[in-house]
Amino acid sequence: MQHFRHYILLFLILPLMAFAEDGSQLWLRYPVNPKPRNIVNSNSKSPTIEISKKELNQHWAGQAIDLKIDRFPENFKDGYKIVSTPKKISVLAKTDLGLLYGSYHLLNLQQQKASFSNLKLEEKPSYDVRILNHWDNLDGTIERGYAGHSLWKWEDLPNKISPRYEEYARANASIGINATVLNNVNASPNMLREDYLKKVKVLADIFRPYGIKVYLSVNFSSPKVLGNTKDSDPLNKEVQKWWKDKAAEIYKLIPDFGGFLVKANSEGQPGPQDYGRTHADGANMMADVLKPYGGIVMWRAFVYSPSKEDRAKQAHLEFVPLDGKFRDNVIIQIKNGPIDFQPREAFNPLFGALRKTSEMVEFQITQEYLGQANHLVYLAPLFKETLDSDTFSDGKGSTIAKITDGTLRPAKLTDISAVANIGEDKNWTGHHFAQANWYAFGRLAWNHDLTSEKIADEWIKMTFTDDKNFVNQVKEMMLTSRETAVDYMMPLGLHHIFAGGHHYGPEPWGDYKGGRPDWSPVYYHQANAEGIGFDRTKTGSDAVSQYFTTLNETYNNIKTTPENLILWFHHVPWDYRMKDGKTLWDELCYKYDSGVQGVRAYQKAWESVKPYVDAERFSEVQDKLKIQAEDAVWWKDACLLYFQTFSKRPIPSDIEKPVHELEDLKKIKLNMGHHN
Repeated sequence: MQHFRHYILLFLILPLMAFAEDGSQLWLRYPVNPKPRNIVNSNSKSPTIEISKKELNQHWAGQAIDLKIDRFPENFKDGYKIVSTPKKISVLAKTDLGLLYGSYHLLNLQQQKASFSNLKLEEKPSYDVRILNHWDNLDGTIERGYAGHSLWKWEDLPNKISPRYEEYARANASIGINATVLNNVNASPNMLREDYLKKVKVLADIFRPYGIKVYLSVNFSSPKVLGNTKDSDPLNKEVQKWWKDKAAEIYKLIPDFGGFLVKANSEGQPGPQDYGRTHADGANMMADVLKPYGGIVMWRAFVYSPSKEDRAKQAHLEFVPLDGKFRDNVIIQIKNGPIDFQPREAFNPLFGALRKTSEMVEFQITQEYLGQANHLVYLAPLFKETLDSDTFSDGKGSTIAKITDGTLRPAKLTDISAVANIGEDKNWTGHHFAQANWYAFGRLAWNHDLTSEKIADEWIKMTFTDDKNFVNQVKEMMLTSRETAVDYMMPLGLHHIFAGGHHYGPEPWGDYKGGRPDWSPVYYHQANAEGIGFDRTKTGSDAVSQYFTTLNETYNNIKTTPENLILWFHHVPWDYRMKDGKTLWDELCYKYDSGVQGVRAYQKAWESVKPYVDAERFSEVQDKLKIQAEDAVWWKDACLLYFQTFSKRPIPSDIEKPVHELEDLKKIKLNMGHHN
């Protein structure tokens, strides 16, 4: 009898062990029906519809559901309508994929405890292509990855298939992401070898029913490396033939292959300029071989070379003269800011400047410059800040969202991308709250009109609980966290004063003499006895002239420049009076202190919600917040003590005094990877 009790106990515990709270379920915590229900009718059959039916039969707790293919206008794309009556709910769409998205929308609403009475909603995507860029290498490492090794087990493929491949596809489909670049923009030519393409085919086959197309980053030198051509000159007929044959090989294996992402002539990567050709020559050569199959080329505008020119100006200088010279299946992929995914940047002046060329945004979900997987920083406010920025390119209201989504300028294809933060860690992203940034990108790619608050509210309720005592506290943490991070790292428009290579901690004293000036923090903050900041006005680098007239004039004048970007555009005297009456030096001190206090407030807030969350995730987030609080002090002390050597002014008496010595901070060396 004693043994029998043990068996019974083990039987009850095993299911719980299988679903240990390790964060692996993400926001997909749908209830499981004890018996699969047959409540879904559909007038269509396909692997995608079968997934919709399976998800609803297993997890939907409400009335009967009709999934119905219906007639909609061409621009409805993979959108859907949901209409409810007391007896049933109808999901209507133009495509099978639209029905899948509608099915997930229902389940997500159920998870948020939403009302389904008299439900009438219509959704259609803001962008055609909503794509994650994985910076994963063929050896399993991830450049700027903070959640373990790559999901893609190239050495096991094509024969051994991880169950996480389908879980990944399901998570993306549930928020409307429909494309993925599998490999690093610093691409290995080997990615295009026949054996690797067969491995890629396996992933493409798994992803297809979930509506996800596969793309690859390609190395511009691939013809020479893999095909033994004499060079990789895009105007060389032999090189063109190699790419044409390679495209045919890819599409034979993967008929719906999406296309190529290309980083060329940037940070040492090969490109058309190696042969005296332009970015347009290189992009068009690839676009021509993909065109018959409907493939596209996403050509990155992140280019800069060692020069005396302000790095913030270089993408605009290189690409604007080429406007109108690109094929219609080329999209220029532009980082949200002109430097490199900083905690805050002025938006990239290239947005709106290419009037005859399609443009797309590239965000970074992985927190390369925002504390990596140790800091809680919710990125929806950063994404929204960019998308809602008015470029004035076509008059007032010419936001980056409207330029890139086809509203202002008709586009054959619209696209939005972000560098993924996904790895093989059980919780996928290294920090439980970093899952929210993957979720937020997907939601904004689907509908860029959503607010940061709405997205946070959804994610919290789906991932943790809908208890308002938890939701309200945690949402406040999330919504303020980006500004808090800016305050303790680089307030008032300071940028790129990170330690070299790994970009984790502060190194404002970094001056890599003999190396590239634009990899040195001192290049960006320009601190001296007079003041601090990078002068980008007409009397400085004149980067302001790359913006359209209204902003050009706004940014050129220190009085009209937004104070959160004042040190981005101006070299400001230490005793300059800010709008609140403080001197710049005092304002800087109070900002850094505010950041430190902000993280401490998050620690207290998280302690207060302990009764509402499982012990595992509570403890893991608590540990991360402790690291973040220590890092915030590290940042504050390093920056204020260093800048004080120039300002010669005291730190205000009501601010917590530094706990470190500057010389000790300068000795800190972290071994965390290589330069991007």
